[in-house]
Amino acid sequence: MQERAPHAITPNMLEFLFWLSAVLVVYIYIGYPALMGLLALNKRPVAYDDSYQPNVSILIAAYNEEKDIAETLENKIAQEYPRDRLEVLVVSDESDDDTDNIVKRYARTSDITIRLFRQTARQGKTAGLNLIAPEAKGEIIIFSDANSQWAPDSVAKLVRNFADPEVGYVTGKMVYTHDDGSLMGDGCSSYMKYENWLREQETAAGSIVGVDGGIDAMRRNLYEPLSPDQLPDFVQPLKVVEKGWRAIYEPDALLKEKALKDSESEFAMRVRVSLRAIWALYDMRQLLNPFSHGLYAFQLLSHKVLRYYAFVPLALLALVSTVLSNDGGWYTLAFWAQLGIYGVAFAGHRKEGKGEELSSLFAIPYYFAVLNFACYKAAVAFWRGQKKVTWNPRKG
Repeated sequence: MQERAPHAITPNMLEFLFWLSAVLVVYIYIGYPALMGLLALNKRPVAYDDSYQPNVSILIAAYNEEKDIAETLENKIAQEYPRDRLEVLVVSDESDDDTDNIVKRYARTSDITIRLFRQTARQGKTAGLNLIAPEAKGEIIIFSDANSQWAPDSVAKLVRNFADPEVGYVTGKMVYTHDDGSLMGDGCSSYMKYENWLREQETAAGSIVGVDGGIDAMRRNLYEPLSPDQLPDFVQPLKVVEKGWRAIYEPDALLKEKALKDSESEFAMRVRVSLRAIWALYDMRQLLNPFSHGLYAFQLLSHKVLRYYAFVPLALLALVSTVLSNDGGWYTLAFWAQLGIYGVAFAGHRKEGKGEELSSLFAIPYYFAVLNFACYKAAVAFWRGQKKVTWNPRKG
């Protein structure tokens, strides 16, 4: 009788790997959100107050943003908030274009205080925020990207939540738009709708684990200087929660951002953000201890760690279902379902390459594939010890 090699993979092992990877994929994208939806039924309300109007400092880090900085400053000046309680601090990360002169020009004419700081040598966004945060006079500091366009009442909507003494960090709602300002309805926009719904459930349950760096607010006395390689819009809210405060989502504070016009730009941005987020998870890994941080540790593991590494069960599921595809039943169904999804994603890639507008049928699978491949590239970079501190302005 022929003996089986001691390390041969048996059919039972393949079936186990199939079901393990399938359960993980379903849990990451469907199971965890459903579970948070159930936990949100026992809602933990936020005691916000629309009349609460503390002094506010808006912090903007800019590098060679002459294209967008004027529009961004006008947007902040136009905020419907008491003029004597609002200021804007801009740190120029050794910009060598006209960014500094544009900021100085607005500082001379604006009816709110605008201050320019210059960081030399270039050290990135996080170091820039470390430089200007101690200079902020507001009780609340709000972070804006150099190209962020807020709704006129966004400042008011964000800060009203700090009337609740348990709230330490608030993030707004980001939506993607076309060049003409109209809302997008597919691809990355669908992803943000999914994320924003999940943030609503997490807020109702206690605290969120992910924020939008272009429209975030926190109590100034909770700000901690970070190392230049850390991602502030990921690490700061984690540190706030670690101190015992709530980090919440405010859907009425709206940020409109132009979607990137091609997947290459989107992909590069996602790799950069994912790499810094994975490093942030590593730096804040103490929060993954369920004995110390309970539900939040579970949320962080489910929403972030498993999400960033979802490419592992996805790849495993694709491989094992291919091997088992002739066995019928769920294995065959899974094989053809994945083939269809990735086939449509590839077709979306081809259509985009031809300059065609993608419908949701193509955009959603395509964006799903882009996101997970970006996470794979970021994870590889992380394991190689690579870090990303500075980058060029985001192009729309």
